[in-house]
Amino acid sequence: MTEVLPLTKGKLPSYMRDHRKRLRERFLTGGADAMPDYELLELVLFRAIPRQDVKPLARALIDKFGDFNRVLSAPLGQLSGVKGVGDAILLELKLVEAAAHRLSRSKVMQRHVLSNWDALLDYCHTTMAHRETEQFRILFLDTKNTVIADEEQAKGTVDHVPVYPREVVKRALELNASALILVHNHPSGDPTPSDADVQMTRQITAAAKALNITVHDHLIIGKASETSFRSLGLFDGPA
Repeated sequence: MTEVLPLTKGKLPSYMRDHRKRLRERFLTGGADAMPDYELLELVLFRAIPRQDVKPLARALIDKFGDFNRVLSAPLGQLSGVKGVGDAILLELKLVEAAAHRLSRSKVMQRHVLSNWDALLDYCHTTMAHRETEQFRILFLDTKNTVIADEEQAKGTVDHVPVYPREVVKRALELNASALILVHNHPSGDPTPSDADVQMTRQITAAAKALNITVHDHLIIGKASETSFRSLGLFDGPA
């Protein structure tokens, strides 16, 4: 793991101080929308590299991973493979990612999820869209459709995650949940359901229905969009 070494000691050269000041002022005035991804990343890197020009590293990270979100969510091993990325930078990037996850989750937990659907989609994309392996998670709801738990049920490979309907229903009973929302991601980026996705969803729905537990939807999260089984009518027909 290679740590970026400061090019200067003591204070930053005046042109670097001016550049950093301009970026901070632009962010405070116009927010993130006023800045390209590499400049937003520069702001994050300022704290980790206090006495060096971080623009080349910010551009290198964007070039490798594609955009700001993908840099934050990249695995530690891949990030540390970029020349100049050391422990301080890894910590800063993962702190920002964790803060984003906590913030988006706070807008979902203990809230009426069916009337707050956009926040749910934002949360799912923030936490799952850029994962390199499949993850299956469940949101458990009470009788008022308030989210009472959000749990990861299984992890898998790049194109498969094992899910057992009996375990899903068992956990719902343990939490006294009245309804479920199923969510998993497709690392390929394409949220189109597979035949296995459809079959698994129908099995869980049937098992839940037998115990008076409703499955509101199954969301598949892709890189830039999602698929809702409910909107596609994939809950219709025999289980």
